[in-house]
Amino acid sequence: MAKQEIDSTHLTYDDYVQYPDDGKRHEIIEGDHYRTPAPRRKHQRVSGRLFVALSGFTASRRLGEFYAAPFDVVLSDENVVQPDLLFISAARAGISTEDNIQGAPDLLVEIISETSRKKDEVTKRKLYERFGVQEYWLVDPELEIVKIFKLEQKKYGRAVELSKENNDILTSELFPGFRLPVIELFE
Repeated sequence: MAKQEIDSTHLTYDDYVQYPDDGKRHEIIEGDHYRTPAPRRKHQRVSGRLFVALSGFTASRRLGEFYAAPFDVVLSDENVVQPDLLFISAARAGISTEDNIQGAPDLLVEIISETSRKKDEVTKRKLYERFGVQEYWLVDPELEIVKIFKLEQKKYGRAVELSKENNDILTSELFPGFRLPVIELFE
């Protein structure tokens, strides 16, 4: 199993755009460079299923735009991430440029892999909270759960945990009427 690499130097977006297209995911968080290997099959299967369900739903209702990785989200000069999925509401479409997203999306989704667990559960959760991402979903293909963090008074409240085992249904206030049985993500 390949592992995530971290370079601890103070880097910026200007440094980030110089990284090669080498099949790894490059991100800068608080000026540190993170390199993560390409995702595995289970990760990609879950990502694809969630993207198809959400992008179709939001497009048909003109709620906004969904994007799948790789697509840069520039939260600040020292914080550039590539979440697995992201959503920009129609009301906030102006933060979307041809090259990247400039600011906090309404929703960011990270699909946890063995190499990204700590970064996704701790580092990115704190980062996304600080920059005002309304909802942050952590999807865990190994445990077959989805954790949903919602911004409440500039802080993420306790995560709502949905599981395949409990036959839970994934919903969101961002997508009125959207319902996806969690089991469908992990079958």
